[in-house]
Amino acid sequence: MAYRRRGNKIKGVQFTVMVVGASGTGRTTFVNTLCESGVLSHKVCDDPHNAHVEEPIQIKPHNVELEEDGIRIALTVVDTPGFGDNIDNESAFQEIVNYLERQYDDILAEQSRIKRNPRFKDSRVHALLYFIPPTGHALREMDVILMQRLSPRVNVIPVIGRADSLTMSELRAFKKRTMEDIEHYDIPIYNFPYDVEEDDEDTIQENMELRSMLPFAVIGSEEEIELDGEPVRARVYPWGIAEVDNPQHSDFSRLRSAILSSHLGDLKTLTEDVLYETYRTEKLSRGVNSDARDSSLLPEDLANQSVRLKEEQLRREEEKLREVELRVQREINERRQQLLAKEESLRNLESRLAAASSPSSPLAPY
Repeated sequence: MAYRRRGNKIKGVQFTVMVVGASGTGRTTFVNTLCESGVLSHKVCDDPHNAHVEEPIQIKPHNVELEEDGIRIALTVVDTPGFGDNIDNESAFQEIVNYLERQYDDILAEQSRIKRNPRFKDSRVHALLYFIPPTGHALREMDVILMQRLSPRVNVIPVIGRADSLTMSELRAFKKRTMEDIEHYDIPIYNFPYDVEEDDEDTIQENMELRSMLPFAVIGSEEEIELDGEPVRARVYPWGIAEVDNPQHSDFSRLRSAILSSHLGDLKTLTEDVLYETYRTEKLSRGVNSDARDSSLLPEDLANQSVRLKEEQLRREEEKLREVELRVQREINERRQQLLAKEESLRNLESRLAAASSPSSPLAPY
């Protein structure tokens, strides 16, 4: 569906992007490269003794100030560590959907108030970058299910992380198979829509080019090297150098420009006028139908409903924290028992050595 965009150049905007992808897909490095700072911390290598322990997904917003083409952007990056790392990811899918819908519920409740909060912050997610593992084969079942579930609630943009792990021919073939799968499963991703009757030729041409690049193949690097006397963000390999901002090596610069400049306004407009309005209609229709026997929803009901949703989320997060605390406490107790056993063994050894060195001991030297 083509949607006419309003102005792209907006002064001082708030923009929220969510990044989703399993460990090892380059999600963290990409965000730090995008923001040119250490916004996200890298996952510490797991203790092999705890490698079997499945960690639940965590949803963590991070705020950073950026400037793109002279425009100040208050960017919120919503990270999702723990996604895709477990055998069963059903709960992770639902956690992400719940988070997206809670942001809609919050603004629905705020808009329903008689007196609105002037400091209310719109935290709706405008774009979701889904990092596809660079397998070189095709989309996994998990990839298809996630994008199908989230596309009705957010603008999904598929991304191939760590693209330098594939050759150029492998990457082209992987991109082609990925888009064939997206079309086959009828996944409504954000494909840079345009209208030949309403959009100008430059917009149409730009969107056609961006659409042909899907899924974006990106390289991230938090380090710079000197190349021809200039600092360059790149990854160095025995076979050569992969440059982050070189369009022949990576789609990073085009993706960054699209989400933070040329299509920022379009992503916000689609979120507000299409995705949110669709959710709002569904929500109010469900509410009217379910409460038809009693009364229609009041603004106070919507506000209370949002509060209840937040309380339920806090309760779930507290339960997760308690589970983590109990697991850590068990580990501490196990380590304490091991330490006590070693101390006891050491005392026994010292006693035997002391007895052996005693003059009355039959083992004492003459």
